[in-house]
Amino acid sequence: MLLVEAEARVFTITSESLDELWRSHAPGVAVFIARRTLDAGVAADLTAETFAQAYMKRHQFRGASREAAVGWLYAIARHQVSHFVRRHRAEARAMARLGIEPPPAGPDELRRFEDRDGRSELRRRIVTQLQALSPEQQQALRLRVLDELSYAQMAARLGIDERAVRARVSRAIRTLASRLAPEVRELRELL
Repeated sequence: MLLVEAEARVFTITSESLDELWRSHAPGVAVFIARRTLDAGVAADLTAETFAQAYMKRHQFRGASREAAVGWLYAIARHQVSHFVRRHRAEARAMARLGIEPPPAGPDELRRFEDRDGRSELRRRIVTQLQALSPEQQQALRLRVLDELSYAQMAARLGIDERAVRARVSRAIRTLASRLAPEVRELRELL
């Protein structure tokens, strides 16, 4: 009896339900990926790959609801982004050493993702506040948040004491938090 009840709570992903997930969630998945890759073309490719992976692995899904299927879909998207970043890090370093820049996504593509996101103005205000930080604080945040370096790695790269690195990051975060209080409230309302 218990086994039958457990089986009854399994949501099965079929071609039809995946098609419905595509229609209802592909734009959100694309925005999710675009925010992380900052490239509309890559976001479109990885969105397609996310749904291709979902289709190929649909029999592995063990969730109990449509909401769980959506979460599973975003987990696949997160994995696609992670795989893309790992795969392209070496390529990006080589291109940078050679002075080659990939062609940027067209303004229409970027605008389309920003419009879907609904946060482009908020993002512009946040970027303005980030740019208002001192160059040292900007660099510290970039190394800690974007490059995900440890404080020890940052200290070695910057040639300063680890305590100084921690203080620099802490001051930058406090400064941003105080300057962005209205934006943070607005962001919470959007979420």
